[in-house]
Amino acid sequence: MELQLWRELLDPYQLAVDELIVKFNHVIQEHRNRGIYSPIESVDGRLKSIVSIMDKMQRKDVSMNDIEEKIEDLAGIRITCQFVEDIDRVVVMIKNRTDMSVKYEKDYVRHMKASGYRSYHMIVIYPVNTIKGTKNLSVEIQIRTMAMNFWATIEHSLQYKYKENIPQYIQQKLLDVSEVILDMDHEMSVVRDEIMDAQNSHHRKENLVRDILNNIQNLYKIANTQEVEKIQDEFYRIYVLDDLVQLDHFSKQLDIISEGYRAQSLN
Repeated sequence: MELQLWRELLDPYQLAVDELIVKFNHVIQEHRNRGIYSPIESVDGRLKSIVSIMDKMQRKDVSMNDIEEKIEDLAGIRITCQFVEDIDRVVVMIKNRTDMSVKYEKDYVRHMKASGYRSYHMIVIYPVNTIKGTKNLSVEIQIRTMAMNFWATIEHSLQYKYKENIPQYIQQKLLDVSEVILDMDHEMSVVRDEIMDAQNSHHRKENLVRDILNNIQNLYKIANTQEVEKIQDEFYRIYVLDDLVQLDHFSKQLDIISEGYRAQSLN
């Protein structure tokens, strides 16, 4: 296939990757803006390289005409979570979305592969708008914890080096490490509530400080400078106390002051 034809084939899939990364990052930001815990920690994606596609075509005896039908991971998204419990929440979240539909799923979290690989795989049908019209694409979404992702990244690198013929002693090491990661995910789940509470408090503080500083900056444009400086000094005094309740109260009082000046509408 000529390079230009490869580009025409893969361009819509790159668009799907780009759009999905933006959408899932927005999910993360929306949770944090509301001061609530996000089950998604991070998201990234990739378009399968031409070399990888050709290798897979050879292994699976796929013809050029059947690439899109028989190779369903031309576009891939990886969603990373902090805790095992978050994986199920993300799966439900994806199933409830109206901009994609689930074709099928494979649970390698509860049913670990013999190699030690653990992850949750979903193939979704995602429509993209191209200059030729709407095209429904198969996209693979992998959902895993950060610990699972570390293991999978190492294993993938070894598969690439050894052309899927990893020496037995390395395979055993990988299997041993996968058991350690399984235990680690379990132990992290035990203290999940404490970790989530700490992270929620941090994001809540970040949002409060952002809103407070924005209000103060706007007040400097229209209010008495000395009065605004007093407000700013009071903010610094409360901030060093590291008391979220007092900071929240201060923010609400400042909102009332800013509304009086109509300062919140300023850019």
